[in-house]
Amino acid sequence: MSTEAKAALQEIRDAVEIELSKFLREQTAFLQSISSDLAPVSTALSSFLLDSGKRLRPLFAYSGYLSAGAKISAPVIKAIASLELLQACALIHDDLMDASDTRRGKPSIHRHFESIHVQDELEGFAPTYGLAAAVLLGDLALVWSSQMLNEAGLASRQLHDVSPIHDEMRVELMAGQFLDIHEQTQKTSDVQRSIKIARYKSGKYTIERPLHIGVALSDRQSPELLAVLSAYGLPLGEAFQYRDDLLGVFGDPKDTGKPAGDDLREGKRTVLIALTDLESSDSMRQEMKRYFADPDLDSDGVSIVQEIIISTGAKEKLETMINQLTEQALQACESELINEKAHLLLLELAKIATKRSA
Repeated sequence: MSTEAKAALQEIRDAVEIELSKFLREQTAFLQSISSDLAPVSTALSSFLLDSGKRLRPLFAYSGYLSAGAKISAPVIKAIASLELLQACALIHDDLMDASDTRRGKPSIHRHFESIHVQDELEGFAPTYGLAAAVLLGDLALVWSSQMLNEAGLASRQLHDVSPIHDEMRVELMAGQFLDIHEQTQKTSDVQRSIKIARYKSGKYTIERPLHIGVALSDRQSPELLAVLSAYGLPLGEAFQYRDDLLGVFGDPKDTGKPAGDDLREGKRTVLIALTDLESSDSMRQEMKRYFADPDLDSDGVSIVQEIIISTGAKEKLETMINQLTEQALQACESELINEKAHLLLLELAKIATKRSA
């Protein structure tokens, strides 16, 4: 049965890819008609969107749509594909705020445009050019996400139903992003604050809201079905982010596309770090202060911090939380309100979200 679910998800993934490619070709032509100087913009965004990506948000939206028992159509595929443009906006701005050098094994957008500035021997300051370009490209991806949704060919009722959820999702994402950067200014860690950030910065817009968008597009939404999908999506979304937090500290760069321990250099006050602080001795806290949020942290420093995290039991505790949250989500998706055709997809997506190495 898992093979059947994987095949169904791959089919939707391929259809999303086709819609994204078509949309980006059209937008590239429009930018080109404005000025040939915009070529690096369309090239960078097209590469960022098409060269990799798991397409989780469209897949969850599709599963929400199927949960309501609706049959897929071309306008719905285009509508859910637009979620990848929102994801691009979030990642481009996130990399800029975190001063990340890489994304998926390639230079992040701000570093990419810094390199263009240097290679072309342009006037001015290369980092400023890279920063400005990343802000604008992220904004453009956000505009395109709405444009692609509005141009999908949906019925007026579908647009009416989906718009409030789409708006809420974007507000929640921006709120979570601000809470994330604000948390890095705090003198202490707090598990509950970090859990809220994980929920709003990533969990809700990755899983719960795409599921809701799928239901809204089905023209068969009900408060009861939305509630059941929230009971599945919220715990799974948090588990997804906690897996991300573990990969940010312990992930293999070959899989993650980022340097080992990148979250430690960036000073990310994640649930993992909050749990570590909670269980640390005074000497451990002093050692963490020495290394945590050091942008020049080397591999030896990363290893020392990893050892502290493991020895406090924080890594094991977070793995337990991931398993418990995933189990909670799987129990919720047993609901009879969810169409049986969606059930296997939700089970498979839960695996993909929580068992990944990148």
